[in-house]
Amino acid sequence: MNKGIYIATLESHSGKSMISLGLMRTLLGKMVKVGYFRPVINDVPKGKRDNHIDTVLSYFDLKIPYEDTFAFTRSEVIQKRNEGKSGEIIDTIISKYKKLEKEFDFILVEGSDFSGEGSVFEFDVNVVIAKNLGIPVVIVVSGQFKNWEELLGYQQMAYRAFKDKEVQVIGMVSNKIKQENLEPAKKNMRAFLPEEVGVFAIPFVDTLNNPTLKEIVQVLNGKVLFGHDFLDNQTGNFGVGAMQLRNYLTTLKNESLVITPGDRADIILGALQANISSNYPRISGIILTGGLTPEDSILKLIEGLSEIVPIISVKEGTFAVTNMVGAIKSNIYADSIQKIQTTISIFERYVSFDPLVEKLMNYNPQGITPRMFQYGLVQRARESKKHIVLPEGTDERILTAAKRLIDMNLVELTLLGDVDIIHKTVAKIGLDLDFSKVNIIDPINSPNLEDYAKTFYELRKHKGVNMDMAKDRMCDVSYYGTMMIYKGAADGMVSGAAHTTQHTILPALQFIKTKPNVSVVSSVFFMCLEDRVSVFGDCAINPNPSAEELAEISISSAESASAFGIDPKIAMLSYSSGSSGKGADVDRVREATEIVRKRRPDLKIEGPIQYDAAVDISVGKSKLPESEVAGQANVLIFPDLNTGNNTYKAVQRETGALAIGPMLQGLNKPVNDLSRGCTVADIYNTVILTAIQAQGI
Repeated sequence: MNKGIYIATLESHSGKSMISLGLMRTLLGKMVKVGYFRPVINDVPKGKRDNHIDTVLSYFDLKIPYEDTFAFTRSEVIQKRNEGKSGEIIDTIISKYKKLEKEFDFILVEGSDFSGEGSVFEFDVNVVIAKNLGIPVVIVVSGQFKNWEELLGYQQMAYRAFKDKEVQVIGMVSNKIKQENLEPAKKNMRAFLPEEVGVFAIPFVDTLNNPTLKEIVQVLNGKVLFGHDFLDNQTGNFGVGAMQLRNYLTTLKNESLVITPGDRADIILGALQANISSNYPRISGIILTGGLTPEDSILKLIEGLSEIVPIISVKEGTFAVTNMVGAIKSNIYADSIQKIQTTISIFERYVSFDPLVEKLMNYNPQGITPRMFQYGLVQRARESKKHIVLPEGTDERILTAAKRLIDMNLVELTLLGDVDIIHKTVAKIGLDLDFSKVNIIDPINSPNLEDYAKTFYELRKHKGVNMDMAKDRMCDVSYYGTMMIYKGAADGMVSGAAHTTQHTILPALQFIKTKPNVSVVSSVFFMCLEDRVSVFGDCAINPNPSAEELAEISISSAESASAFGIDPKIAMLSYSSGSSGKGADVDRVREATEIVRKRRPDLKIEGPIQYDAAVDISVGKSKLPESEVAGQANVLIFPDLNTGNNTYKAVQRETGALAIGPMLQGLNKPVNDLSRGCTVADIYNTVILTAIQAQGI
């Protein structure tokens, strides 16, 4: 059975790294263990490591020793080739690959980079390696600086070379293509490639080719005067500040890199002021040339500014520095998280590799891993896009998450809040949010305010609500967002980044209400542990549930698990296992377990049971040898909020597990609560959960 795929190119700077990062993300969403291997890497200074290997290992948290990820450096291959030891090269590569093959379900193999001495014969070496490993190939060809005839020639040559060696080509990628030429590029490939070969075209993306300030500092051997924390800033373009300030300001573009002599205090201060002004684009950094630095009084003024971009001093003159910056070829580094995420996002937008991966794998993994789970969430959200409202539209974290969700094309979004404040916040944090792809509503000025207030009045007048009170409620973002769901203007809501749980949930309880036969709104966390995903409930809502409520929480949690691809095995947790324990608390858990068994005899459930007996197979079998749940539980129901909340946080902190949630269950339509300490990733994941919940309603 095939267990690998080879990514090959014919040239340097083809964008092969994008394909490897994107494809690794795809594979990790479908398989338990994916390995990474590079037969030949670039030469690296003694004591240093290959940057691209470190990037892949670090970002995807692959547990592979560095020395197992490659076979040779380029100079070693050249030397052995000159010595007539080509066979030894292949033997060593096969040996190292087979070692990984035994340890992993699938191996992503990335060919060489075509840079430096020996690149003339590199393509042939890659063909031979793929042939001897017996794995299919994806070919990547850059369209940059090529006309149609040249691009087609490269592609046909590459395909024939692999075909002649009887190496299966399963996909070809035209990379760095002008946006308007994407479809013609695919049509040209399809004209000469068999139908079973996938064809893809990816546009040229400026932000991926522009260097970061960190790369510029390294190339120029510069001294960082200010802004050490922002060296990951990417340059959009660069220009020399030599004219008068009033004229230079008109030349600034978004993410501009300002290059100016170190004694031009007017340009320096003007650029910094423009950076914090909503009337000018954001700048990425300032390079001071000629070895000159501003006077102490100017440095003191800069230090006192609220926002400072990287300011770098270099010895070379302005002309030389400008040429050197223009010649820098940008790379992706392990700490370039934004750049990596952008790369993967672009891959997923333009490359639909799923059908080809299915053919490659012929693999049916047991259970579900965190990578599979998270990948599945993204795919399910994208399959049937839902409309999610985010009431806290002025929060920087919400806006950052919104950009990522929109860029990934996962949901339709509505942000609530003052329109001007939202626009100013986006400008302040330098977020390239496409406002044409997101709805913004200020409830106070909304044309629907009167209608929503009337609806709320009709729903709550029996509780003493009058029209003035109803209108006041609808000016509140949480109430307005919830009413959007009630009226069908949105499919779900995520809030809580700046509001309490009660503020988020109360409107939903008042008029969204619970599902039929459900009286308890509860919550679950999807705990992404190292090798599995468990469902923890209830860790956020119910302080001291009764036996009846515990049973209902268990059933709701099992249904949530099933809805997200987890075959539920429920553990009703307590301080004792089986019939050994006595006392009101354990009796309540025992009673809840019996209620579930009577109502849902189809569910696998065990309780009361201790945590270790629930998740550790050896402990589970020793304490409850006849149980089909003990040691295998994946839905863990805690007896009270104190236990549940502390346990999920302890597991999260001590193991590094990703806790996705809380996801509320039991409501007629999905409303989910964030913690006020939530991260951008928390918001991103919770919105995706909410969208998938909405698909099932």
